[in-house]
Amino acid sequence: MKLIDLISLRFFLAAGMTIFFSVSSISSAAPQKKPVLVTPTVYPHAMEPIGNVRQIYDGVLTPEMAVNSFRNIDRLFPTRRVLHGKQVLPLVRAATGLEKMTYTDRGRTIDLETYLELNRVAAILVLKDGKIKLEKYRFGNTENTRWMSMSIAKSITSTLVGAALKDGKISSLEDAVIKYVPELKGSAYQDVTVGQVLTMSSGVRWNEAYADSRSDRRRLLDAQLAQRPGALMEVMKSLPSAAPSGTRTNYNTGETQVVAQVLRNAIGMPLANYLSQKIWSKYGMEQDAYWWLDSPEGVEIGGSGLSATLRDYGRFGLFMLDEGKVGRESILPANWVAQASAPHVLKSGQSVAYGYLWWPASSEIARSERAYAAIGIHGQFLYINPQKKMVIVIWGAQPKPVGGAVLDDHAFFAAVSAALGK
Repeated sequence: MKLIDLISLRFFLAAGMTIFFSVSSISSAAPQKKPVLVTPTVYPHAMEPIGNVRQIYDGVLTPEMAVNSFRNIDRLFPTRRVLHGKQVLPLVRAATGLEKMTYTDRGRTIDLETYLELNRVAAILVLKDGKIKLEKYRFGNTENTRWMSMSIAKSITSTLVGAALKDGKISSLEDAVIKYVPELKGSAYQDVTVGQVLTMSSGVRWNEAYADSRSDRRRLLDAQLAQRPGALMEVMKSLPSAAPSGTRTNYNTGETQVVAQVLRNAIGMPLANYLSQKIWSKYGMEQDAYWWLDSPEGVEIGGSGLSATLRDYGRFGLFMLDEGKVGRESILPANWVAQASAPHVLKSGQSVAYGYLWWPASSEIARSERAYAAIGIHGQFLYINPQKKMVIVIWGAQPKPVGGAVLDDHAFFAAVSAALGK
């Protein structure tokens, strides 16, 4: 094959396109054969123009370019594939749907289409008792579209910590972080435990401002853009302490990269492989997911960068509803889901409304139903209500990282819960 042909072949494969070639084009001595299928599927959005990651965090993309970018984040950084398995957990449609629901938000009557339009929802999935009550795609998305998770990835990373505890790879949440990440010795993380980084109560100083180029969050992003092994841990090692560990909570995306590094060193394999091995292939996800790396062939980004299909996010919610079990096999420790999704308690005895990288529900009714959520900027939600056996997945296409929602998402979730009944 000529050099130009090899370059073209590599381009088409990288774009996820289906291409055919004849064996005789490779070797003139080979006998004529029928065309050979090289890759079985075409990603429907592979050739769309997209923005860059700084534009995403700055919130300066046009609405149309934001949609294109959010469904193509695997083109922004090197990724590792999370392989699905041979068996797929079927999601069948319920006998009755939810398309005509209405609810009240701050005195205004809202129907489903108004909620989707005003909050720029790119897709929504509602599962009740494992069946589809509502599934709707907008802005050209389809069942084969992958969408960014943003901080939903934090909750998935946390769940892998539970699996590592069950496997004995991590001994205890009381273990010191430096037991697993020795490069943080002598830093503000010297006396911080794994449990404290899971609850963002390390006491390490951190500024999470997404659009501020001087913030710690943007320093971490710059280190990720450098794609140099160890660069992200160098940022974390440079941070000063602001309070004794376990005495206050401060939302800190960098802390989730510490969790990712703890995991990588404890399990002895890439996080994407572990996610595939423990959950993605076992529970029956339908398609592969992709996960950002800190450098080529490096460590997965613990706080963002996973992209997957709508239904597979929904299946992950069902896995959590099933208390982390696949059939009779427990992937997570006993009572892990309840602990991970509940408020944590500081050394002072103060209760903080944040779990193991999951958000407990804020309203009294939702708390009584043990509801909790994984939440990402730009309007991403994985909302789980164990009492109602309900999962809601929301793909947000809001160009700005925060403040883009016109309507209260949690009021919508409460209305869905009420509409579904017992």
